[in-house]
Amino acid sequence: MNAIADMPSSMSPASAATQGSPQAAPLIEVRDLRKRFGELEVLRGVDLDIARSEVVCIIGPSGSGKSTLLRCLAALETYDQGDVRIEGELLGYTERNGRRVRASQGEINRVRRNVGMVFQQFNLWPHMTALGNVMEALLRVQRLSHDEARRRANAMLETVGLAHKGDAYPAKLSGGQQQRVAIARALAMEPHIMLFDEPTSALDPELVGEVLQVMKQLARDGMTMAVVTHEMGFAAQVADKVVFIDQGCIAVQGKPREVFHDAAQPRLRQFLQNYFDRNAFWTRGPDDTQAL
Repeated sequence: MNAIADMPSSMSPASAATQGSPQAAPLIEVRDLRKRFGELEVLRGVDLDIARSEVVCIIGPSGSGKSTLLRCLAALETYDQGDVRIEGELLGYTERNGRRVRASQGEINRVRRNVGMVFQQFNLWPHMTALGNVMEALLRVQRLSHDEARRRANAMLETVGLAHKGDAYPAKLSGGQQQRVAIARALAMEPHIMLFDEPTSALDPELVGEVLQVMKQLARDGMTMAVVTHEMGFAAQVADKVVFIDQGCIAVQGKPREVFHDAAQPRLRQFLQNYFDRNAFWTRGPDDTQAL
């Protein structure tokens, strides 16, 4: 039995909506994406579609290009070749006199205005309360009134289960609570897609669950999500599509069962076996019950 593949999967609105119906245009389209850091080519011709309300989990070994891909989708890295389109609009570049040139920062911000991102580190302002952290971009970027920003920020804190922590400073919050404030801050901008870059990697194991529960609820509510993660159980339960990246290329992509249970690609099988070996709770003795 494959413990991950046999987990029950929760069908997102994307899966339910597209079964038996024509495929809608992707919310994000990536074509032949390439990115170099000096002589190292980190992304080598990545093609990926993310449909509206779809949850895509991106897995793979460290250094394979997962986080770089996510940062290119948010225009936090400048890609060297290919296309990234957000809701049909080219991100990062524009056509001028028949040539592709780097877009202005204002144009980049306009195209990515509906993209929210949550990082490994929480990046909260230490001198602001949880409520203040969520309100800040609403006041400075969206130019909302103080009352409207406060109302929306309180609603987002309630969404992530922290309505009672609005007056708390980050130093008084657990790591899981700080990450949930970071999620509320991103949600407050009313994004059409949320990008999560290993959002639980900096957390103690006991705190991981509270963040994953918030993300599961977002998936059930129909939020489009791209998640770089090492939480294979989360990917198996929540993802509509799992993408395995190795050495800058998408080696395998498919439904969770196809990736976790029916995988034939040797590198993916090796990666999953290494994951199982690292996360085993016991070793098998003669009576199959020998505890560690």
